[in-house]
Amino acid sequence: MTPSKIFLYFCLSFIGGIFLGSFFKVSQLMMLSFLVSGLVLISVLWKHKKIAVAGFCLLFLVLGIWRHNIAELRIKNNELGKYNNLNRSITLIGIVSTEPDIREKSQKLTIKLSQILADHNPPTPLPQAGPSNSSPPFFGKILVTANRYPEYQYGDKLKITGKLETPPIFEGGKEDKSSSSPFAITREFNYKDYLKKDGIYSVMNWPKIELIERNQGNFVYAKILEFKNKLRKSIYQNISPPQSSILGALILGDKKQLSEEIKQKLNVAGVRHITAVSGLHVAVLTSILMTLLIGLGFWRQQAFYFTIIFIIIFIIMTGLQPSAIRAGIMGGLFLLAQHLGRMNTSSRTIVFAAALMLAQNPLLLKLDAGFQLSFLAMMGIIYLLPIFQNFLKKIPNFLQLRSLLSMTLSAQVFTLPILIYNFGYLSLVSPITNVLIVPLLPYIMGLGFIFGIAGLIFQPLGWLLSLPCWLILTYSLKIIDFLSQPWAFKTLEVSWIWLVISYSILGLITWRLQENQKLKFLQY
Repeated sequence: MTPSKIFLYFCLSFIGGIFLGSFFKVSQLMMLSFLVSGLVLISVLWKHKKIAVAGFCLLFLVLGIWRHNIAELRIKNNELGKYNNLNRSITLIGIVSTEPDIREKSQKLTIKLSQILADHNPPTPLPQAGPSNSSPPFFGKILVTANRYPEYQYGDKLKITGKLETPPIFEGGKEDKSSSSPFAITREFNYKDYLKKDGIYSVMNWPKIELIERNQGNFVYAKILEFKNKLRKSIYQNISPPQSSILGALILGDKKQLSEEIKQKLNVAGVRHITAVSGLHVAVLTSILMTLLIGLGFWRQQAFYFTIIFIIIFIIMTGLQPSAIRAGIMGGLFLLAQHLGRMNTSSRTIVFAAALMLAQNPLLLKLDAGFQLSFLAMMGIIYLLPIFQNFLKKIPNFLQLRSLLSMTLSAQVFTLPILIYNFGYLSLVSPITNVLIVPLLPYIMGLGFIFGIAGLIFQPLGWLLSLPCWLILTYSLKIIDFLSQPWAFKTLEVSWIWLVISYSILGLITWRLQENQKLKFLQY
């Protein structure tokens, strides 16, 4: 048993512990029994290496459960939660900690709190850890829905007065009569859990807001957002909707600018993922960019560094969203494995990255669909890409068609069960739509950056350079319109048992196919 394989087992055990803590109530007695069993196996049977490794795995399993329990305990001890749903106003002071989410008639502000003023009591400052106070109360963050104007920005220090509420759970599962779309279905959405993973446990709607001070955030991040806003204005000035909304979602992360009709069409056509940064997104883009740059005459090492720089710029331009950062890490590791020629160990690297992310925020495993999809997409590409490439070897690789189809199918096979479980859609045309649109993503994004930056320098030049990008986006929208008819999808309601059965069967089939591939290689 190699050290790298042992380390893989430790990571998997830690992730398994977080899984148990997320979905089951693990008692203190059970944790203690795991801990004692692990220590016994290590101390008594140390000479038997495999048994000793199993003992360490039990310890990492307990560590994962403990890490999740600590995160849950932190939420329960949140000082702000006791003010939720009291039907009386409370005054808070905090700083806008992320880029404001601007809507048509409102704006949503994520506020990191520093003070609470309740019932006209003196301000309660956020205590500092020290000898006299080693366990400060945890206020966390709140999500504020405010009027569209006046506009606020990242780093603004605000005084907010209003009623705190617990985020709701929106019931669904019925046809949405308010939509003209024939396939509009609403589903239950646990808004409370959705916000909880980001450290937000309270919301405040339409409060009284007083601006205290500006520029209290990170200077570098503030400048990045300032440039992003200028680039956004240039894009929307030179391309009209709906093309501009698609491009804004692709390169700026402006998914809120997409209309509900466009979102539904993207779902049905199976290409909603192109507007949200995921592991598949990054992997497809990096693979195509590597091929394109090498085709243009770059050395492989040069193409690798240019692609890594592109990923970093892309993640920054999307506002350094946590989902984008996680996708960038996983996609970057996949690209690194390709560059080093170590695809056989890339799955261990991805598992290690997932363990690190979960150590930082164990709530992601259960509550963050983006984390789940990025991880599964990368694992699908790692394990199934060679199999699909061999299966589709008769298809010409013109414009990377075979490689792209293999990568898309590999990722979609692994993500399909959880997509159906989370969103209730099964797109029947997804492979076709992806093959027709995904190869164009590097061109759309590259041209979008070029004309957007050119528009900042000289607006007429930006408009002129935007024409090729507009043509490609128009073509993509025509494909989406054509393949987003009611017959192109099925609505399914499945339980968690579906996930257990689906991934058990998928794991068995993948293992069997890989064994056959190894056997053929040995025979050859």
